[in-house]
Amino acid sequence: MATTRLRHIITETDQVAAAIDRLLTELPGASRADALRHLIITGAELQQALRDKHQRRVRELAGGFPGLYPQGYLDDLRAEWPA
Repeated sequence: MATTRLRHIITETDQVAAAIDRLLTELPGASRADALRHLIITGAELQQALRDKHQRRVRELAGGFPGLYPQGYLDDLRAEWPA
């Protein structure tokens, strides 16, 4: 089918085949290509959710350790760097 969209070639390694096979048990009637598209999209969504969770946690902890480093710590550290 003609398209202007990029196409990708993915080798169905043992791991890829196993992932597709597992998903096909939950998607009756889906093709292997359908399952692969689903895995790519849900994988990307999961990665984004993990990044978001990490960022939330960093923001929650930011500034939560006052006094851990003495006053002027960064200035002293930077003074040790070569110019």
